[in-house]
Amino acid sequence: MTSPLPNDRPNKIGVITQGSLSKGLEMKLDASVSIESVMSGTFAVIQGKEYDFFSMITDVRIDASNEDILLYPPAQDDVLLREILQGDATYATVSLKPMLMLPNQTNQELLQEEARSVKTIPSHFSLVAKATEDDIARIFGHETHADGTLYFHMGSPLGMDDIPVCINLERFVERSNAVFGKTGTGKTFLTRLLLSGTIKNERAVNLIFDMHSEYGLGAGQEGGGKQFVKGLKELFPSKVAVFSLDPQSTRRRGAAADHDVYLYADQILPEDIMPLRDTLSLNATAAESAFLVRQRYKNQWLQRILDTDAAGIEALAEECGANQSSLGALKRKLAPFTQYDFFLTEPSKGKQDIIKTLLEYIDQGKSIVLEFGRYDALKVYLLVANVLTRRLRDAYEEKTSLYLQTRNEADKPKPLIITIEEAHKFLSPGIARETPFGKIAREMRKFFVSLLVVDQRPSAIDEEVLSQIGTKLVAQLSDEKDINATLVGTSNASGLRQVLSSLDSKQQALALGHAVPMPVVMKTRMYDDDFYKAMQGEQASFEDTKDEIKGLFY
Repeated sequence: MTSPLPNDRPNKIGVITQGSLSKGLEMKLDASVSIESVMSGTFAVIQGKEYDFFSMITDVRIDASNEDILLYPPAQDDVLLREILQGDATYATVSLKPMLMLPNQTNQELLQEEARSVKTIPSHFSLVAKATEDDIARIFGHETHADGTLYFHMGSPLGMDDIPVCINLERFVERSNAVFGKTGTGKTFLTRLLLSGTIKNERAVNLIFDMHSEYGLGAGQEGGGKQFVKGLKELFPSKVAVFSLDPQSTRRRGAAADHDVYLYADQILPEDIMPLRDTLSLNATAAESAFLVRQRYKNQWLQRILDTDAAGIEALAEECGANQSSLGALKRKLAPFTQYDFFLTEPSKGKQDIIKTLLEYIDQGKSIVLEFGRYDALKVYLLVANVLTRRLRDAYEEKTSLYLQTRNEADKPKPLIITIEEAHKFLSPGIARETPFGKIAREMRKFFVSLLVVDQRPSAIDEEVLSQIGTKLVAQLSDEKDINATLVGTSNASGLRQVLSSLDSKQQALALGHAVPMPVVMKTRMYDDDFYKAMQGEQASFEDTKDEIKGLFY
């Protein structure tokens, strides 16, 4: 795909008047172009002598060549004078941030080169035009890209409806990623889109901790809408399995779980309790006490605490050298778990190990949605996600070690993406280093495991973890701290901050990072019947099937 020659490029909107490489460029808007058609976050192409500069509009302002005009503006009904002044005496200035530079048709020998980071700027009066569909495909790729790279259509650039903007799936699965946005901005739908892309194209296997039963089977629209949308199990029945802590709830929603999930007390370690400290109002001494009891009773530490009555806590604390009041508080806070059907204090030996079952499905290339049903309390979510992820992380480290020894492709672990909501509860500065999720974000790429972090409070996530996030899809955020946290380590953060603050509350997101060549504000793809057909492929009609059978046998 090639860009048109400078004189042939359509949709010209102005010329460059000033600017710099570090601060961006300014364009004088052509008088024939309505300022209201130029929106922050949209794309434009600056035509240099040798390169096209693919740029984002970051600001729009109005100005005048003479301040007296502003002091004595024309009357509202003086249309002629307004038209005379427009363009020369009064005009609009648009701020542009060049993001990428590509050789244009004057550099025929370089046309096949990939886009590169901007190292220079175009000259005065270089023409600026709105980006075309060919420009978008050249920058962001296309699902039918000729070089075989897998791209997935996520939406359309602002002001360019029906023109697909894609993410590079091969780069997406290489690192941990994130979906940020305040409540009600469509984080769940964005996450479903991303998960659908990885499942359809088999780029990774997913484990989704589905706190509110929104991913596996049909769920209502975000914001309490009555219309139900399809879950991943319904879109990809042979590629997705549903595991459930609450199989009765799953059956009430019209399907049986592929597996029921049980958690045994002897599978839990004290470090699995750490992320629950704030939720359960536990102090640091309670965690220390848990470690002391485990040192004495090994895997039976939790059962020993839960089976000890209030009178026996003093003796247990003395025996283990723990703090009595902290140990008592730990027992009181954890005791409610024994009322849950999925939580068992009996020994796990001889019982079906859920981790082995999960690994069997993962090895088959099946993604897993773990539903919590009526057990959707945050404390349950934190405990179950920690216990299972820690053990999966250990299993993947063993599998990777075997693969490095044998170099046998059959032993190579399948890339695994673990999706967690309320991620700041696992990854806050105080506990990120103590949870399996913190380790995965920092160093598990080499073990083929990554995270998909879904959260409304990125500012509460440890900065070191944020710096390891590869690709971010950011819906509307209102808190300045959250906006700043989202842009940690991002060049041109000031321009993007303006773009973020102008996002609509629905169906708009900023994508930036490893899987996109430059930041892009998009109107996200609809999760509707057209999307279902694209994911499942067109189904042959009954008549088509009959004709095909006749052709084969008769």
